[in-house]
Amino acid sequence: MTDLLRPKAAAVGVKVAVLSPASTPEAARVDRGLEALRNLGFLPMAAPHMLTRGPLYFAGTTEQRLLDLHAAFADETIRVLFSTRGGYGSNYLLEELDMDVLGDHPKPLFGYSDLTALQVTLLDTLNIPSFHGPMVSPDFGREDGVHLPSLLAALSGEPYKIGKAEGLKLLKAGSDGHPVRGILYGGCLSILLSLLGTAYEPQTEGKLLFLEDVGTKPYQIDRMLWQLKQAEKLDGVKGIIFGEMLDCVSPGAPPGLIDEVILNALDDFDGPIAIGLRSGHVSRANVTLTLGVEAEFVPTLDPELRLLEPAVAR
Repeated sequence: MTDLLRPKAAAVGVKVAVLSPASTPEAARVDRGLEALRNLGFLPMAAPHMLTRGPLYFAGTTEQRLLDLHAAFADETIRVLFSTRGGYGSNYLLEELDMDVLGDHPKPLFGYSDLTALQVTLLDTLNIPSFHGPMVSPDFGREDGVHLPSLLAALSGEPYKIGKAEGLKLLKAGSDGHPVRGILYGGCLSILLSLLGTAYEPQTEGKLLFLEDVGTKPYQIDRMLWQLKQAEKLDGVKGIIFGEMLDCVSPGAPPGLIDEVILNALDDFDGPIAIGLRSGHVSRANVTLTLGVEAEFVPTLDPELRLLEPAVAR
């Protein structure tokens, strides 16, 4: 068992905060997402600056977004935090995070994309697990946008597993083809890369790595994987699972190019490699992954990712 600072388990019916730590969302899509949360039985509470527009592309100043984040964590009646969207800007929060407030009131924080910067910082600094999963505008705000079984299992602390039904496809079984275990870690690939060389550099050694992105050409994925290797961030990694990699294509190129690029870029990686897990930027049914917990990847033709411990205190 890992020494996690686990939030309290939660279920349908609890009060949840909805906030925008990065960019401003579209109000109409947020309204649809809030309605979906209510229909599921959650009690969503909008943060004061949830729809603030500006400066630039930010949902308020750094101070306003920090105020919403700290208030949501400190409020004892709030059990879960849902981000409205990603975009850009959560990196500006990292220097001024009140680690005492966050550490004294750990909560599940749902998000992906730009939120990866905030989530991995909380995981690496305070050992608060990340909930890499649906956001209000892009996922709750559309039909079939949320994979409910994983969402509810993650919140309740029930064990669950991900497989072919959630898009998982084996690319390489690894040097011995055996299952591998490690702490599940990662998020949006381009955001993880942006943290290299900073005080918030991702701690990947010995982990089971999940990487995903959207709208990135295969050669750009190749370049980012090369950079990860050169930065020694793949040293000791047990296995690598890629997301759906939505729209990671080149015009006129064969659709399987991204698979070939990954295998070529990681030709000297000994562990198993898979792709297709629908978590983060996805076409439908966004799967929740609890990052920071012990997991096992079974690299067979019918591959499975098994979450072996709860991310919440039951």
